[in-house]
Amino acid sequence: MFKKVCIIGCGLIGSSIARAIKKNKLAGKIVSSNRSKVTNKKIIKLNIVDEASSDTKKIVKGSDLIIIASPLSSYKNVILKIKNSLKSGAILTDVGSVKKNIISLIEKNIPNNVSWISSHPIAGTEESGPESGFSELFKNRWCILTPTKRSKAKDIKSLKKFWKKLGSVVDVMDAKKHDYILSITSHMPHLIAYNIVNTALKIKKKKDRNIIKYSAGGLRDFTRIAASNPIMWRDVFIQNSDNTSKMIDKFIENLKDLKKAIKNKNQKKLEKIFTKTKKIRKEIIEAGQDINKPDFGRK
Repeated sequence: MFKKVCIIGCGLIGSSIARAIKKNKLAGKIVSSNRSKVTNKKIIKLNIVDEASSDTKKIVKGSDLIIIASPLSSYKNVILKIKNSLKSGAILTDVGSVKKNIISLIEKNIPNNVSWISSHPIAGTEESGPESGFSELFKNRWCILTPTKRSKAKDIKSLKKFWKKLGSVVDVMDAKKHDYILSITSHMPHLIAYNIVNTALKIKKKKDRNIIKYSAGGLRDFTRIAASNPIMWRDVFIQNSDNTSKMIDKFIENLKDLKKAIKNKNQKKLEKIFTKTKKIRKEIIEAGQDINKPDFGRK
């Protein structure tokens, strides 16, 4: 599909993209730029990319597809480095979890002859680093494209094809809608997980060291989510603060309602809430977003 692909930031997502490109033979050459010389040496040794360098400005030259896979807070620095090195007609995309502010930032700083189409592959694990990536990460997972009025139809079509070749199911939506939906489906669950694990940690320190020893499946699942990349999630909440703040308000409101029902021993209210929420699990399985096996199909 492309002669040369450049991935800026070869962590879990970036290295998984590189592996999937190689596996599906979608590029003649794959290069990557990382600030860490250790990371650059590692991804060459692991045969993830063909060339790696800390010189982003130099390595991006001649690339047909450039993928920013670094933390959201690095975008401004990255774009200012590469904007004069981008090939005319190249497609520039990213993998960030928040879109509205980022799209505006990049659109203001790139030449008109470069096609900027933001992407969000909704895939990942709690692991981080290039050694954690794998080529099947995007298989049957959603990838949302958020093009702008400046995005060319042929380039949107090309990027759609690229993500489909990696195994993704592709959808297109505007940035505002994307940030709102993801604040509910992704950002809030992570925030709740971080807070629950933080609460358990504080209680463990103060009162009972047996909390970790006797942790049930529920807490274990929350610790998996809460083990995600802290820099990435810090940036997500800062960039999507308006939507996540509103969702926190709604969550607190529902939590107060639940607390009241528990305090008043309101059996009907509690049963009604728990029955209603159980249906969501069924809908997620029917939508193909998870499997219907005990303990989430763990071995």
